[in-house]
Amino acid sequence: MFDEDGSLDPLLKVLLYTVLALAIGKMVWEWLTNDVIQWTVDLWGLAADHPWWTGLITATALPVILLLGKILSLLFGAATYIGPDENFAASPDDSTDPDVPTFKMKQLAAMSPTGFEQACADLLVRDGFRRTLRVGGAGDLGVDVTARDHDDRLLILQCKQYQNPVGSGHVQKYNGTARPHHGADVPIMIGLNGFTQPAIDFAAHHDLILMGRPELKRWAHGQHLYEVLGISSSAQ
Repeated sequence: MFDEDGSLDPLLKVLLYTVLALAIGKMVWEWLTNDVIQWTVDLWGLAADHPWWTGLITATALPVILLLGKILSLLFGAATYIGPDENFAASPDDSTDPDVPTFKMKQLAAMSPTGFEQACADLLVRDGFRRTLRVGGAGDLGVDVTARDHDDRLLILQCKQYQNPVGSGHVQKYNGTARPHHGADVPIMIGLNGFTQPAIDFAAHHDLILMGRPELKRWAHGQHLYEVLGISSSAQ
């Protein structure tokens, strides 16, 4: 019924809205055909018999209706809450905080590889990491994002947006560059769709940190990276 991010399944949403629209439409039709037509005829006869009173009532009621509409707009329009995880187009005047991003898993899956790397960099900035930089590209030797934590430890992130779990071969290549070549203090490999068991076993043997789909979801939804991974820091 609900997807991974807690949203209602789109097909079920359409069905529910269709049933609701049909029910409301039936009620409105019955009301219009049975009550409103008769009420309109009676009202028209009353207005024709008392034109001066009708004009006075209309002139008095119009400002009241406009004022009521403005009050309702203030109550239910401008004060409407939009959650931090909602996907909406912000206007230039919106005072949104660009340093506190969150992402749904379906948003991360729909990004380009470069966009996925940048999203991971943005989440590091959100968590207070310093000197965060996306460096992924041709010849990056296993580095997509770098950053420093509050203890001045160097984080090296490799971000894999593969549709299938990341295999052991990729983890072995990363192991060959993360610490020996880049000097990583905290080497982290991110797999949007997780890792194979051989990859997990290899990483555990060589003290590499793997962030699979469940951990990535918690991080993307707002939890601090080190809290998700169980890493201690003086800043926590």
